[in-house]
Amino acid sequence: MRSITLVFIAILGFVSSALAQIKVSDKAVIKTPYVQCEKCQEKVEFFIGHESGVTSVRVDIKKHTTTLTWLTDRTTLENIKTAIANLGFDADDIEAEEFAFKRLPKECKLHKTVAKPMPPKG
Repeated sequence: MRSITLVFIAILGFVSSALAQIKVSDKAVIKTPYVQCEKCQEKVEFFIGHESGVTSVRVDIKKHTTTLTWLTDRTTLENIKTAIANLGFDADDIEAEEFAFKRLPKECKLHKTVAKPMPPKG
């Protein structure tokens, strides 16, 4: 009887430790209006894909969106948006970091300068 109790306790311990390791993930679609070419797409997918907690990244250059999933115990949506801004691209309401934008290739900088309206002269 004692050995059955010990086996039961051991099994209960394994099951509870397995349940504790279940990670909760979340999914979001971020507007990335200036990610418009394959170079931009590759840069965002590579660097954001290597951020801690990010499990998947897919950039759609035609829709100007980035769809991603992440583990909620490792990062937040705001951290991911900030990471995209640190690459030089706008992410929803967070504007691109100016220093990072200046380091982008010429082609990628053109996306932002062409898309932004010029201020009125006057």
